[in-house]
Amino acid sequence: MKFNHLIQINDPLNPLIDPLTREQLWRGLVTRAEAPKLFMPHLDDARLSDKSLDSVRRELRYGELVIYDRVTYLPQIQVLYEVPAQGEIPASRMSMTIEEPQEGILFVRFEYDDGQPDTVGGEEAFYNEFRRSAYQEADIDTVRIIRELTVRGELH
Repeated sequence: MKFNHLIQINDPLNPLIDPLTREQLWRGLVTRAEAPKLFMPHLDDARLSDKSLDSVRRELRYGELVIYDRVTYLPQIQVLYEVPAQGEIPASRMSMTIEEPQEGILFVRFEYDDGQPDTVGGEEAFYNEFRRSAYQEADIDTVRIIRELTVRGELH
């Protein structure tokens, strides 16, 4: 299943939304990768290793399930999550890319690819629609948490 969507970050027509700078947004996206428990309350443990300026390896524990992934940074532009095939988990990718069609008008494009074909029907198609909805809600929460961290001064 391949899926992508945009979330608008700054809207000059909506004075109720405090604008974020590109730097604040970037720091928030990196924080999501490096402090995932802030963004995923159901995550039991997260361990980082091989951390550098352009990537980090993670071990994520959800109860008995352990997932290993690598997060790569294209500074101020993109955070790419790559999960290699492991056990019953197929390889997958997810990216968060900052888009700025006009100065100060920021969006984040979330793209998912689970490596499976899009041409499925029946029960699998229903499941994919459910996953798309869950991903979109999680991404909306990501932006909400980044805003909260910014207001608290934790992304400066």
